[in-house]
Amino acid sequence: MMLQFLLCMLATLSFGVLFAVPKSELIFCGLTGALGWLVYLICLNADCGAAISNLIATFTLTVVSRTTAALRKNPVTVYLISGIFPLVPGAGIYYTSYYFIMNEMEKCTANGMNTAKVAGAIVLGIIFGFSLPQNWFHSISHKKQTS
Repeated sequence: MMLQFLLCMLATLSFGVLFAVPKSELIFCGLTGALGWLVYLICLNADCGAAISNLIATFTLTVVSRTTAALRKNPVTVYLISGIFPLVPGAGIYYTSYYFIMNEMEKCTANGMNTAKVAGAIVLGIIFGFSLPQNWFHSISHKKQTS
């Protein structure tokens, strides 16, 4: 699990570089993405299923991104967009397209439904994370300044 954490952090850092994240924020982007992946792995090991694991991981990632953004005084998207990269169901999208092109409609449908569930779970995780009041995150930022 530690190896996956480190590799996920590296992948998230790379994605941050690709999207021109400020150099001072790259380590925070990497940690955010790796933490989201760690939560995903823990949920999968607890037999939550791929969709629920993605929902919980994305919610956690969104809350951590909002907290980090408040503390570091940056937009949330700096951390969220690069951090969500490991959770995106790229293989599911690929195999759905592949089975469609190969005219294997049963496999296409099964993969497509699973991919749609995961994508929907990611969207819901972000929505739930942004539904928390903004003042919770600003109060964290203000507590840091007074310390």
